[in-house]
Amino acid sequence: MTATERRASASLASIFALRMLGLFLVLPVFALEAARYPGGDDPARIGLAMGIYGLTQGILQIPFGMASDWLGRKKVIVAGLVVFALGSFVAAWAPDLTWLIIGRSLQGAGAISAAVTALLADTTRDEVRTKAMALVGASIGLMFALSLVVAPLLTAHIGLGGLFALTGALALAGIAVIIWWVPPEPAQHVNRPRGSLLVVLKHPALLRLDAGVFILHAVQLAMWVAIPTLLVQAGLAASSHWQVYLPAVLASFLVMGFTLFPLEKRGYLRGVFLAAVALIALVQFGLMAASLQDAPSLAGLAVLLFLFFCGFNILEASQPSLASRVAPAHSRGAALGVYNTLQSLGFFAGGALGGWLAKTAGAQALFAACGGLMLLWLAVAWPMKAPGRHGMPAVADPAGAPAVRPVKL
Repeated sequence: MTATERRASASLASIFALRMLGLFLVLPVFALEAARYPGGDDPARIGLAMGIYGLTQGILQIPFGMASDWLGRKKVIVAGLVVFALGSFVAAWAPDLTWLIIGRSLQGAGAISAAVTALLADTTRDEVRTKAMALVGASIGLMFALSLVVAPLLTAHIGLGGLFALTGALALAGIAVIIWWVPPEPAQHVNRPRGSLLVVLKHPALLRLDAGVFILHAVQLAMWVAIPTLLVQAGLAASSHWQVYLPAVLASFLVMGFTLFPLEKRGYLRGVFLAAVALIALVQFGLMAASLQDAPSLAGLAVLLFLFFCGFNILEASQPSLASRVAPAHSRGAALGVYNTLQSLGFFAGGALGGWLAKTAGAQALFAACGGLMLLWLAVAWPMKAPGRHGMPAVADPAGAPAVRPVKL
């Protein structure tokens, strides 16, 4: 990477990290703490308070992404962070569950993921973009692992309201990063022609990626409905689950660094991508087998979670990189808006599917359904063509997608 690319990658990854840390800090303690609010005796309303963030974010990702095509990335990102901070402070002040729901919906309304990802794509070359996206994915994964450790400790001192206030402060810090650290937008992208949503929705390669990100995050959230129970059945107390999650996440980053980047450079991105999808499918069936046991092996579960994070981190790095590379430049914000909308809706669907299956059919059915979804994704993704290295001859895609370069399988 050039110095500018390193600066753009680090600064925009920090935007994701600051924002996601605040969100992740709330998740491990939200259900228990929200039950203490007036109106918190209704589990359905607590579920609404948790899920409405993903719903409003999913609705607004496309408008924010398209606005970044028209108005410029930085303006839209700053506006979104302001809305997100406002929602955080409303949730911190909330005297009852109704106001907590309003605050969470405002947090989701600051839907800047597409604009941030598009700006990162604008400021990096194709051949280093997967590394840049991987840095973003690593920052999110580290924030998730960190939150599992520190959230209970912080809650004991400052409560749920304090966590939301901290989230708002982190969002304001993100505004400072955008203004003073993120490199300027490339001049050719400030006054670009307006992006077309119709072009994005008719693009076959983008539609495959959109379907994939929906399935990936639906499976991610659904499986976590049952995994904590499996760990408890294996003899690990809930307060110690981070002892499995944290090493699995950190070790998976090392695996990603030693596999994804070298193999992408050699032209094997398609093979690595499909292998990661297949790996997560196998993990789901492994978890299904573990759920059939009265006392599953803790070591076996740790290995399965490590393998899951290996596949998940590879896909988290490569999918947005591919989406940004195959999208028309003038519609990149719109394309990533659709991509992030499907990601948010995947979270929403995964939570609903996981909860319903776990309640009505048990953990075995849940993991079987997740494995089936991953196999469906493997079939959908199989025709993909990944952009190759700079300087290799391009081959036209008869389906109408932009020219791509040949890859090795």
